[in-house]
Amino acid sequence: MLTPKLDHLIKQLQILPSVGQKSAQRMALQLLSKKRQQGINLAAALDIAMKEIIECRHCHSFSDDEICPICRDSRRDSSLLCVVESAADVMAIEQSGAYRGRYFVLGGHLSPIDGINADDLHIDELIARIKNEAISELIIATGSTIEGQTTAFFIHDAVCNHVTKITRLAQGIPMGGELEYIDSITLHQALQNRGSL
Repeated sequence: MLTPKLDHLIKQLQILPSVGQKSAQRMALQLLSKKRQQGINLAAALDIAMKEIIECRHCHSFSDDEICPICRDSRRDSSLLCVVESAADVMAIEQSGAYRGRYFVLGGHLSPIDGINADDLHIDELIARIKNEAISELIIATGSTIEGQTTAFFIHDAVCNHVTKITRLAQGIPMGGELEYIDSITLHQALQNRGSL
């Protein structure tokens, strides 16, 4: 039988993505049994993060300061702007090492079924930024879901008169993928977005 405090800890751990009852229980027991100091360190890090990490005033990614390190970095190409759905997307692109421009985080994607419309995202701020800055290329890097595609089309229509070049991330077969195992929608996208060799 769980004590009320242990039960509370397990329930709080379940707010994390992909953490169910059993996983949360294992984590709680591991911290309490063998890693109490690490648990205290984790609690302190969470406390600091929840109180001090904020959204960058310029791009809406997470930052310790009003302006994030990427927006402050003068070595970044300010004429390239990559629009993403979340800060996790910024991290993924940064880890690739293939992009040296700036970002704009929408805070999600359009989803009428879930009641998320343009007013719920930072789209008005994106349009204002494009109008006020010398952006030579807008890279729309929203997801390949229906909602991501809808968001990409919406942004394109909203800014096409204010930026000369609008591109979308290529979509299709992943590296190492074999055609016989690729689903038909992904294969269709790959054929639509094929490039020169």
